[in-house]
Amino acid sequence: MNARDGSVEHSPDRITHTALYQQVAERLRTRIFAHELAPGSWIDEQALADEYGISRTPLREALKVLAAEGMVVLRPRRGCYVAELSEQDLDEVFPVMALLEGRAAYEAATKASDADLRRLAGIHQDLERHAASDDADAFFATNDAFHAALQELAGNGWLQHLIDDTRKMIKLTRRHSLQLEGRLDQSLAEHRLILDALRARDPDRAGRTMHDHLLSGREALAKLQTGR
Repeated sequence: MNARDGSVEHSPDRITHTALYQQVAERLRTRIFAHELAPGSWIDEQALADEYGISRTPLREALKVLAAEGMVVLRPRRGCYVAELSEQDLDEVFPVMALLEGRAAYEAATKASDADLRRLAGIHQDLERHAASDDADAFFATNDAFHAALQELAGNGWLQHLIDDTRKMIKLTRRHSLQLEGRLDQSLAEHRLILDALRARDPDRAGRTMHDHLLSGREALAKLQTGR
């Protein structure tokens, strides 16, 4: 505030708006996760710039951000492509995710209040309902909500950051484990075990059951790949 005339002064270092390239990066990130920009597909920079009504400069800056996150791959003289996970990538990333989410379940078991667990149980009831109606899409979305809520109960910001970054990579796969026949019911049973361990305030069992749940998801993806 200017003491003389009451006007508001702005520091030259103050950031008042999100940079355009960051907004573009967030839009592209959303489209990649939704597979509107499919794994392995070429990104038509000019078409996207025209669609968003921007020049190619902020678009290219956005793509550099996504490349640093592993979302896209920049290939000299060939352009930019949406990243695609190989079977080896999945074999490497799922054990990491299992360790991280297992730790989140461990910490949640030591910190969650009775009210916290009732809220988590409410989400689990939605899983039960979607499984009963064989609604895989709704189950998939609610599954994400269950895991996110559990990680919030763990209350570990560092762990949350690592999980979020790792989950971004898993979202690049063309498949999800619930597409495998019988996997929905299996996943539901695994969630029941996780919730039981949390209610028992047993951090070791909570961590172990969550760890095994993630690896079970990887096994389902492998079966989808081989058609068995």
